[in-house]
Amino acid sequence: MLIGNPSLLFEVNHHFGKLPPNVHPGYTHGVCVDNDDNVYVFNQATSAILLFNRYGEYQRSWGEEFQHGAHGMRLVDEQSHQFLYLTDYEKQVVVKMTLHGKEHLRLEVPPRKDIYAGPHEFKPTDVCVSPVGDIYVFDGYGKPYVHVYDHKAHYLMSIGGPGKGPGQFDCPHGGWIDTRRTPAELYVADRGNNRIQVFSLDGKFKRIISHPEIERPCGFYQYADELWVPDLNARVVVLDKDDKVAVVLGDNPEAPKTEGWPNIHDKLQVGKFNSPHACCLDTRGDAYVVEWINPGRITKLTRKSDVPPLGQPKPGRM
Repeated sequence: MLIGNPSLLFEVNHHFGKLPPNVHPGYTHGVCVDNDDNVYVFNQATSAILLFNRYGEYQRSWGEEFQHGAHGMRLVDEQSHQFLYLTDYEKQVVVKMTLHGKEHLRLEVPPRKDIYAGPHEFKPTDVCVSPVGDIYVFDGYGKPYVHVYDHKAHYLMSIGGPGKGPGQFDCPHGGWIDTRRTPAELYVADRGNNRIQVFSLDGKFKRIISHPEIERPCGFYQYADELWVPDLNARVVVLDKDDKVAVVLGDNPEAPKTEGWPNIHDKLQVGKFNSPHACCLDTRGDAYVVEWINPGRITKLTRKSDVPPLGQPKPGRM
């Protein structure tokens, strides 16, 4: 089945990723690709990190420590090395590791006793990294702030706070350093407020992006001038370079209204999404979407329209 429009057209495969009999996925929360188009999936199961090649062939898995709180996953290029940044809201940590699982850095509760009465109040959901290496941590399920560290993990500042006004958040679920224009900007998926907010990299509020098609944005992924927004309310929205809606993929407005959602396996439809939680794109412009459903759902969207020139930096590295 094909979905999209003539300029953004994709073939749908809802069954990407063939697993061996002894590997059982849970809620699929994060996804990213490396420079060789291998696909990493972060899910809430004993094998929390699943690795596939671009054809969906299983390579290996690890990450048992994240089985209960696996959430956001980001792959970042740093000085010719690739690293995974993982968020776990149950362990209340952000962990930076190599692609083979060696830990390089761990961030725990931000040093803000005026915000956090104890570690149980910090529940990070996503992370992104700026071109100079600053780390932005999104506390989506705890206190609604974005915390910023330098590349050596020294705390710099916090952005936001609870509310509905400009610069305030209700579940800052995910974020991205947008390099489609100069200077780069910080995009925040303000999911509880049904909007996207944009800041300078030093934390100054700039603007709000609202569209009827964006209801519960979970995060972002940049590919050339496209900004992909997985929306928990059963759709993936692609914005153009001016942040206008270029296409809405797999829209299924009845799914979130269905009793038992998101775990409505007998009601899943081909070409329709159920609960998109994260997405990424490989060097060929093919997309991978993971959904908040147990025991997980990984969809590959193979691009059938023209692939845009990527430019620099590489896609998905922020």
